[in-house]
Amino acid sequence: MTQINLRRDNGQSLVQQIVAGIGQQIDEQMLRPGTRLPSIRDFASRHSVSRHTVVEAYDRLVAAGYLTSRRGAGFFTQTQSGQPRAPEPAPDYGRNEELVWLIRRLLDGHGDKVEVGGPWLPDAWLEEAGLRRTLRGLAQRPNANLLGYGEAAGYRPLCEHLVQSVLGVIGVSATAGQVVLTHGASQALDLIGRQLLRRGDKVLVEDPGYYNLFGSLRLQGLTLLAVPRGPDGPDLEALAALAEEHRPKLFFTQSVMQNPTGTSMSPNNAFRVLQLAERFQFLVVEDDVFSDLHVGAATRLATLDQLQRVIYVRSFSKTLSGSLRVGMIACRPDLAREFTVAKMLTAITTSPFVEQLIYQLLVEGHYRRYVSRLQQRVIEARAATVQGLEQLGLEVRDPHAAGMFLWARVPGIDDALPLAEGAIRDGLLLAPGTVFRPHLEPTPWMRFNVAVCAEPAVRRAIGAAIEGYRLAA
Repeated sequence: MTQINLRRDNGQSLVQQIVAGIGQQIDEQMLRPGTRLPSIRDFASRHSVSRHTVVEAYDRLVAAGYLTSRRGAGFFTQTQSGQPRAPEPAPDYGRNEELVWLIRRLLDGHGDKVEVGGPWLPDAWLEEAGLRRTLRGLAQRPNANLLGYGEAAGYRPLCEHLVQSVLGVIGVSATAGQVVLTHGASQALDLIGRQLLRRGDKVLVEDPGYYNLFGSLRLQGLTLLAVPRGPDGPDLEALAALAEEHRPKLFFTQSVMQNPTGTSMSPNNAFRVLQLAERFQFLVVEDDVFSDLHVGAATRLATLDQLQRVIYVRSFSKTLSGSLRVGMIACRPDLAREFTVAKMLTAITTSPFVEQLIYQLLVEGHYRRYVSRLQQRVIEARAATVQGLEQLGLEVRDPHAAGMFLWARVPGIDDALPLAEGAIRDGLLLAPGTVFRPHLEPTPWMRFNVAVCAEPAVRRAIGAAIEGYRLAA
């Protein structure tokens, strides 16, 4: 690239001059798309500026769409203008229709229909009174951050506490510098995808698995490789075959109380997953968002791996509040720095006030006592739901799994989506299994929320909807 004439007396900062100079060379096609820029060290040396100045300028050019960063390779030009290039839809983007069908009804129909397959615990199960008390107390403190932005990685005392209360409890040795706080698990997964993946990359996902993750990955133009999920974890033969053929970059999985099946990985399965990750050089994203509902010991990939190849994601949204969205990423220090930069460029910071609220709930012991009661309630609801659905004639897959979800089917029905569409007229919101599959193939399986289906009246309504569907067919 042509040397940029930097002046310290023209009213513009050095960062602004570098951004304008490189942007102009790209706009005028002096730098063609795909051109590798000088390294940060070389640029700083050639132009007699600090490395920090170059880092900030390159970051601004990435945010403006002029440059793209490739791990281990440097910065490259990506357009011929200063406007970011709009991504083309992924090949199966149109297949998000079924996914949007479910999400829209979950959000718009909240409180209007019985959310038989919904992703949330009922409001009545949550500790609203305790949240209000802690919220009032925190708001009255002079050091509560009600107005300002937070720290880049998140509220430091909460990061430090999570190292002990979350990572330490599951046997992971880490430091606060390995924790990045996020706006729930959804932002955590999005940041990981933004930073580590590029359009056209291939990723391993579970089938069935988390529908919102699949939709987000499709929007990014990524190729989803479906790994069947069994009662003790992913199908290892399928995982190995896909990894060998496609060389994916990431594997997104839930080791404990997987959504939607409720199953957990066996120790042998978890160990083999890590062996395959090492052999085929992919990273593993372990989504442990439902972990607080689990009772007893469980095998986690992060524990076995100690965050070398595993990126660990967790959230408090499912157990505390959908409005107080605090999640976390725990990973290697170098990845934590990358995710922090991506967080700053896309969202600046997360809410320091909400993070202080979560911190108070944790350190005062309120959250631990509340979760203990919640765990027992989920266990009792699950037992009642399994028995009730089986009495209705449904087949429950893995009835001895755990957590708030059951994976079940109605014998004789090959596709649950028409059944779910018909049930809306009866005031029931079912969760058809097709939206939990990476490529949205038809399936007879459905997700059931035990906190809702434990009620006998709800199960009677499910039975009536099934009978009505059969009569109409």
